[in-house]
Amino acid sequence: MTGAPRTPPGRAGRLRLRHRLDVAERGAGLLEQKLRVLRSEHERLLKAEERATREWHAQFPEAEFWLLRGLLLGGEQALDSAAAGIGPAEATIHWTTCRGVRLPGTVSLSVPARPPASAAPTNTALVHAEAAYARAVRAAAEYAVAHTAAERMGAEVISTRYRVRALRCHWIPRLREAVDRAGLALEQAEHEDGVRRRWAAGTAER
Repeated sequence: MTGAPRTPPGRAGRLRLRHRLDVAERGAGLLEQKLRVLRSEHERLLKAEERATREWHAQFPEAEFWLLRGLLLGGEQALDSAAAGIGPAEATIHWTTCRGVRLPGTVSLSVPARPPASAAPTNTALVHAEAAYARAVRAAAEYAVAHTAAERMGAEVISTRYRVRALRCHWIPRLREAVDRAGLALEQAEHEDGVRRRWAAGTAER
């Protein structure tokens, strides 16, 4: 969309330019409609991200509090004993497409239960810490999904806005100028042709 459109000669050329202008204007209108929808969806995703951020920020300090309390009561040996045999949490992202944009939709989190043969935490604080960290990990996974979805939708908003601006501010004005130039050139050619015809007719009558 950066080069100036060449003006083809003649009436057919002007019609082609007029058609390109109509297509560009329709395209700009459709992109503007899409942009309004994308902005609305982006606002929704930003609010979801804010909620997920608040939840994560609320859960993590609580987990840290109970962990510190458990360490003070039982020491690192008690923590190592309570954590022995417990596997890592696993997150599965479920992707979706919204307004033509591929986004992470939901997350499934699997937090492994304590194996029956493993030692139980030696103090109540570590029991609370275990449950609190499970909630914090879930909140962190949901925040990651919400943040990525808002970020991707925001990138699509920027891209669409750029395309609208390119059409409205550059390409469409250039096409209009080209249509006007083609119209003036056609009028000039028709005027000159009329003059030549009248001159030829006058010469033939002599």
